Amino acid sequence: MKSNKFIKLLSAPYIVWAVGFIIIPLIMVFYYGLSNRDKQFTFEYVLSIAKPEHFKSLYLALLLALVSTIVCILLAYPLALILSGLKSKNEHLVVFIFILPMWMNFLLRTYAWMTLLENNGVINSILNFLHLPNIQIINTPAAIVFGMVYNFLPFMILPLYNSINKIDKNVLNAARDLGANYFQTLFRVIIPLSVPGIISGITMVFVPSLTTFVVSEMLGGGKILLIGNVIEQEFTQNSNWYQGSGLSIVLMLFIIISMVITNIYDKDGEGNTL
Repeated sequence: MKSNKFIKLLSAPYIVWAVGFIIIPLIMVFYYGLSNRDKQFTFEYVLSIAKPEHFKSLYLALLLALVSTIVCILLAYPLALILSGLKSKNEHLVVFIFILPMWMNFLLRTYAWMTLLENNGVINSILNFLHLPNIQIINTPAAIVFGMVYNFLPFMILPLYNSINKIDKNVLNAARDLGANYFQTLFRVIIPLSVPGIISGITMVFVPSLTTFVVSEMLGGGKILLIGNVIEQEFTQNSNWYQGSGLSIVLMLFIIISMVITNIYDKDGEGNTL
C-alpha cells in the first residue's frame, strides 16, 4: 500500500503537466472550434475546411506529406537493412551519426537548407564554379519536400531499424537454407516481418509533415500555404481562434486515424524507436 501511494506521489508532477499542457489546451481547441463568437455550438468552422482556399491548402499538405513519407521510406529502408547487418560496434556508431542532427535546433536545420537551396546559395555557387546551369528550387514545393525529408528522415530510420533488427536471424537462415535468394528473403520474410516498423515510421513522418508550417514558411517563402500555415495565420495574424481551432480539429482527425492504424499493425510496440 505504501509503495502504491509513493508511486502515485511521484506521478503527481506528470499528471499536473499533462493536465496543464495537453488536456486543457485540447479542451480550449474544441471549445473555440465548436462554438462561435456568440458562444453558440456550431460546426461552421470545422466545415470551413470545404472552402476552396482551405481545401487547397489541405490537399497540398496531404500531397507533400505523402511524397515526403514515400521518399523517406525509399531512403530509410535500405539504410535500415545495412545498419542491421553491421557489426555491433559500427552499428551503434552509424545509428548515432544519423541521430546526431536531431540534437540541433529544428529552425537551424531548416535555415541550413535555405542557405543550400537559395538562388545564391551553396548549391548554385558550386554549379556556377562548374559552369553548370543554376537550379531554381527555393520557394517551390520541391524545396519543402527536401526540408521535410531532411528533418523527419531519422523518425523513419529508427523504427525501421528497430523492427528489422528484432527479426530472428534463424528465420533468415532458414529461408536461405530452403533456397530463397536475397530478394525472395527480402520480399517474403524481412518486409512482412518489419511491417510494424514501416507503419510506425509512416506515422512518425506523415503526421508532422502534414501539420508543419515552419518548413513551408521558410523554404516556401510564404508563397505556398499548407493547412498548417493557414491555421498559424488564423491564430497569430487574424486573431481568429474560432477558425484556427476548427481547422485544427480537422487535422486532429488525421492524427487519430494514424494512431488507430499504428495500433492495429503494431499492437506490441515492435516498431517503437530504441
